Amino acid sequence: MHFLKKIGKVLIVFFIAGILCYLGIKIYVHFSPKVVINTANSVFLYDNNEKVFFQGNDEKEWVSLDVISSYVVDATIYTEDKNFYKHHGFDFLRILKAFYINLTSGATRQGASTITQQYAKNLFLSFDKTWKRKWDEMWYTIKIESTYSKDEILEGYLNTINYGHGMYGIENASNYYFGKSAKDLSLAEATMLTGIPKSPSNFSPLVDFDAAKERQLLILKLLVENDIITESEKDKAYNEELKFLGEKERDDLTTVMYYHDAVMDELESIDSIPKSYSDTSGLKIYTNLDLDLQKKVEENIQESIPDDSKIQTSVVLMNPDTGGVLALIGGKDYNESSFNRATDSLRQVGSTMKPYLYYAALENGFTASSSFTSEETTFVFNDQEDYTPQNYNKTYGNKPISMGTAIAYSENIYAVKTHLFLGGDALINVARRVGITSKLENVPSLPLGTNEINILEMAAGYSAFANLGNKVSPHFIERVEDSDGTVLYEAKNSKEAVLNPSITFILNNLLTATYDSDYIDYNYPTAIGLAPKLTHKYALKSGTTETDNWNIGFNNNIVCAVWVGYDDNQTLQTSEYKYAQDIWYKSIEYYERNITPGDEWYDMPKNVSAVLVEPISGRLATDTDKKKKMMYFIKGTEPSDSNQNVFDSKVENVQPT
Repeated sequence: MHFLKKIGKVLIVFFIAGILCYLGIKIYVHFSPKVVINTANSVFLYDNNEKVFFQGNDEKEWVSLDVISSYVVDATIYTEDKNFYKHHGFDFLRILKAFYINLTSGATRQGASTITQQYAKNLFLSFDKTWKRKWDEMWYTIKIESTYSKDEILEGYLNTINYGHGMYGIENASNYYFGKSAKDLSLAEATMLTGIPKSPSNFSPLVDFDAAKERQLLILKLLVENDIITESEKDKAYNEELKFLGEKERDDLTTVMYYHDAVMDELESIDSIPKSYSDTSGLKIYTNLDLDLQKKVEENIQESIPDDSKIQTSVVLMNPDTGGVLALIGGKDYNESSFNRATDSLRQVGSTMKPYLYYAALENGFTASSSFTSEETTFVFNDQEDYTPQNYNKTYGNKPISMGTAIAYSENIYAVKTHLFLGGDALINVARRVGITSKLENVPSLPLGTNEINILEMAAGYSAFANLGNKVSPHFIERVEDSDGTVLYEAKNSKEAVLNPSITFILNNLLTATYDSDYIDYNYPTAIGLAPKLTHKYALKSGTTETDNWNIGFNNNIVCAVWVGYDDNQTLQTSEYKYAQDIWYKSIEYYERNITPGDEWYDMPKNVSAVLVEPISGRLATDTDKKKKMMYFIKGTEPSDSNQNVFDSKVENVQPT
């Protein structure tokens, strides 16, 4: 009994201290500056022509509470916070109830955030879960409750919450989903929209109609339980057939939502940007987005991939001189899946890894003519471990071939021999220098792309080739201003010289072999079908595994990277390997449409010479050769009759590095 009395006294002390603390905060808040809440989510995104392509909140879309359908108001209150008009920002009984349920169930089954708390949370740019962030949210909750009436808070909340697909605020959402104003929403429409903010990626009817209907029914039942509607009204609303307009009417917005999400992720990482919207009075974010290009890429995806296919894609087009991302696609359809495969996914890159290897080779004494024998090969390590890579379709020349031929056919045997000759560190070193940060295992199969890398990393890595040797950082934002025009952030677009320009020039020319008919021999170049479709010159490499297909190409104007595959790693069918190539050439050709052919390529460096060679073997061309091709060499390394650079003997006894 004595122990219980002591516990009771302690609880009373804590309770009194809590009350005094709360009263002290209220007094302090009363005399502190007023929180401006009608700018919450006031964010404007501009493309590279400084035209708005997204706005999170605007005065034109802000509607007063008295012209919002009463069905929306009631559904929101009784779904999110039935005691909204009774508490002062925190529903303590609900908090205790949620704590008890979560504690006894061993899982987080209930939340206890009030509408005011959720509104305070929406004042921030990100949703991290640090203690400082929780304190800030509590502080803003008290300030909002102390400064504004309940109707003003509810009005602000309904005008700023996320209803999915980039729709912030009930008026935007109402127009997007149903083509009408929020005041005209029916009970069925209102309860459908009210269900979305809990999890827009799960409860949007355009994403998962069944889940949205299930949540709508839950909301309708809550309205019945609280005597807002009758049982018959509930049944009628649930069975009402709803017609959604959003997917078609606002296609101009949904096509760029992957880019929007990438911008907002980058915004969170910029230290100079205040973390609260209320501290900025809104933000103007100027991006690198080429809106016409973005829309064209979307069209190319729709033309190339059948509507009924579950296959996914990601696409990045980047300015190689600055790293500015001009277009980005994170999936085939944002309405079906908002998961951004361009920013958040790692995939096996296949043979698109080989250019890093061949740069390393050229840097370490190889030339465009250096040869290995194309033949089925088993590599033995330590006299016990063996590795037998295969060429595609098990096609071999059974003769020495040049580096140009190896690139044209995407020869795996040549690549592994080169990798083992150099040692694994050489490839990894080049990849790290150009900006690849993903895990790379030093194994014999590394140049065949068995490791997983993000497409933005790959596009940035190839940008170092495209700009003749400079590492750039991929980025979306060029400048951020507050509503008064004060510049809060400006991208530096810095470059770091990491590769030799002359060697890079030689490699870039070798990468045109992938669609060059001069390399038709015992095999065909991997992209030979593109030759008649290309009006400009590009360096190009494809990458193919059982589950992933890539095409990455560039010139001095643009880098275009395309990935195609299944989220669940299904094996790709033969017919599906053409999708990435089609999307790639259509997209990069569209970007180059106004560029004069020839202006997109590189001038030959002074320390590089051009020599006619027989392209398949790489040896010096003779009068009797049917095929002759100009290939490039650092002066002094050109092939001669006595120098054919066949390196097979140097990889016979391989030891792991």
